[in-house]
Amino acid sequence: MFRSIRCLILLMGLCMAGHLAADPPPHGIATPHPLATEAALEILVRGGNAFDAAVAVGAVLAVVEPYGSGLGGGGFWLLHEAGTGRQIMVDARERAPLAAHSDMFMDDDGEFERDRVMNGPLAAAIPGTPDALDHIARKYGVLPLSVLLEPSIRLAREGFPVDPIYHRLTSFRRDTLREWPEAAAVFLDDGEVPEEGFVIRQPDLALTLERLAESGRDGFYRGPVAERLIQAMDEAGGIWTEEDLSSYQVVEREPVTFGYRGMRVVSAPPPSSGGIALAQALQVLAHMDPDAGDDAARVHHQVEAMRLAYHDRARYLGDTDFVPVPVERLTDPHYAAGLAATIHPRRARPSDQLPGVTDVPGGEDTTHFSIIDARGNRVSATLSLNYPFGSGFMPAGTGVVLNNHMDDFTAAPGAPNAYGLMQSMANRIEPGKRMLSSMSPTFLEMDGRIAALGTPGGSRIITMVMLAALEFHEGADAERLASLPRFHHQYLPDHIEHEPDALDDGLKTSLQAKGHALEARSRPWGNLQVVIVEPDSRFEAAADPRGVGTASSESRSLAPCQ
Repeated sequence: MFRSIRCLILLMGLCMAGHLAADPPPHGIATPHPLATEAALEILVRGGNAFDAAVAVGAVLAVVEPYGSGLGGGGFWLLHEAGTGRQIMVDARERAPLAAHSDMFMDDDGEFERDRVMNGPLAAAIPGTPDALDHIARKYGVLPLSVLLEPSIRLAREGFPVDPIYHRLTSFRRDTLREWPEAAAVFLDDGEVPEEGFVIRQPDLALTLERLAESGRDGFYRGPVAERLIQAMDEAGGIWTEEDLSSYQVVEREPVTFGYRGMRVVSAPPPSSGGIALAQALQVLAHMDPDAGDDAARVHHQVEAMRLAYHDRARYLGDTDFVPVPVERLTDPHYAAGLAATIHPRRARPSDQLPGVTDVPGGEDTTHFSIIDARGNRVSATLSLNYPFGSGFMPAGTGVVLNNHMDDFTAAPGAPNAYGLMQSMANRIEPGKRMLSSMSPTFLEMDGRIAALGTPGGSRIITMVMLAALEFHEGADAERLASLPRFHHQYLPDHIEHEPDALDDGLKTSLQAKGHALEARSRPWGNLQVVIVEPDSRFEAAADPRGVGTASSESRSLAPCQ
């Protein structure tokens, strides 16, 4: 069944781009869905650059991956402009509504209400994805937004078939979707999880995308769509206002850039924790001899580096527009050297022994794609709704399912978020503030090789990118990076999570002897998408075999896109 569904999706993609020239220009594309990959190819064939293709992919994923991203969410778009050499992070992270406050998820008795921060209108922050699509198209693309959104509008209207991932995640969130009639009518089949192959059509989302195509950001943040969003929020008990929508703007930020053993790493700055945590973990590991010891010693050091990076994440990080974050100190190699000196080579350090713990109050949810074009423009973008299908709430007449990223704030003292992350009051809820994130779109550069990569996976995103970066440093190809076995430590809870077959029995025994607690997960995680350009200009691209995505690469010597 899996093979037949995938073939059906691929056939739809061929129909979508079949009227275009057969030979695309040189490129590397890796996305989590075949129809998104086909949309990127369509745009490149029509003369677009990597930024144009990224806009088309972001919009298509909003249609075919409603559990992972959408117009009701946000994310981070890491861009490299080949002509200027500029590296830019387009921060399209959601913002807290202007009426939000630190106690909004506490009941009358002062108890934290988990359901309200996860499900329904109060869980939703102001989306950033629509503004990002318009901003990137206007500032960096060469084709009009109306052209770039054609594939997504077509798919929203004509539909796409349910695949195994859609089926599994809809099963997981079925009861929440049932609570909101608009979402249930679109994503369920008469109140039940649709079978694989069932076609999901979204006519209201097609109309919203058409308004965005016609009017740019104002087609979403003002006018009829905005009015429907506000009306539905009012009726359901939400707190959004016209000012919340009209005042939202993406922010261009300087990425976090650092070195690891001759490799240049470019990644996401705050309000993402990704770049800082990667800088800390990799620069700590730079002080370890990679050839000393066995596999258990290697994994032990990697886990201890993860523990220290996530510890500082919990203590210091938040939205730099609201709180001071010591970015320069946290990413300084001398600071990493001090952290490295605290690692015992043969013993795990219990997380509750790390200094400052008392200062901390007591996937598949996201999507990623990578694109590099013939000129060398590149995009690594991670977009999210937070939990699968976000809040589950869809305002009538919009087709837009809203995020539940208010859970990424420190919603209550001592309450971890949905991914078990403990966070400080630097990340507390404030009006207009952007919540902390783990999304880590990243570029790697070494010995003439270039990679664009990233993945969904909640709190595990940073460690997946870290493990892939280490393998890239050792010369691994795109397929290897996408398929790597995965393990993870996030400071609290104090154990190593690992995929079912990531650690063999001997390695597990050795790690336990060093004092590590292990916890095997029942299924693999993540959906890493990577594109590599080799020194000879040959493109490689790979989609994570854990998902249904596809990759495309072409290395013929043709004139670059203009």
